[in-house]
Amino acid sequence: MKWANIQHVTGRAVTAATPSEPVRYEGYGPGGAAVLIECVTDDCSRTRADLRRAFNEHGGHLGADGSVSYLFNHVGLMTYLPGTDEDRLMHAALEAGAEDVVPNSDHSIEVLADPMEFETVRAILTHRGFAPAAAEVTERASLTTPLSGEPAERMVRLLEALEELDDVRNVYSNVEISDEVLARL
Repeated sequence: MKWANIQHVTGRAVTAATPSEPVRYEGYGPGGAAVLIECVTDDCSRTRADLRRAFNEHGGHLGADGSVSYLFNHVGLMTYLPGTDEDRLMHAALEAGAEDVVPNSDHSIEVLADPMEFETVRAILTHRGFAPAAAEVTERASLTTPLSGEPAERMVRLLEALEELDDVRNVYSNVEISDEVLARL
């Protein structure tokens, strides 16, 4: 299995006395992999400094607005476990208005839908007996950056460091890392 479109979701609640606002940051990890970070913060300067420090410590750097966001698509994503009848699911998904059905090497299946149509597509598929194992509106990389060896290990550490920051809610990357590298970590 390849680790592509890595997403870390922290799910932390925001409890600040001052108003917090959502903000996105973009950057590059080791090997040029794209990283998109969604935060909720009451101090953008502090958050940017924390992110810059994490990137610098792990061989990456923050980018300007728009530097990597064009590499990601906002999509509705439904994931089905291995063993799901691919042909039947594909037929039902396309009839329900899904944009694509993607079989994975581990035999799981992903159904992609326009975010505005996501709930409708999911409801129709569930009604037809295809309840997804996971379903969310997320960011999905339009192309991946394969990494191996030390750059891959540094990238995983960068993603973990970003996830640990208090203001970070979601981290998306276009990195593709082999199972062998992940097993070593």
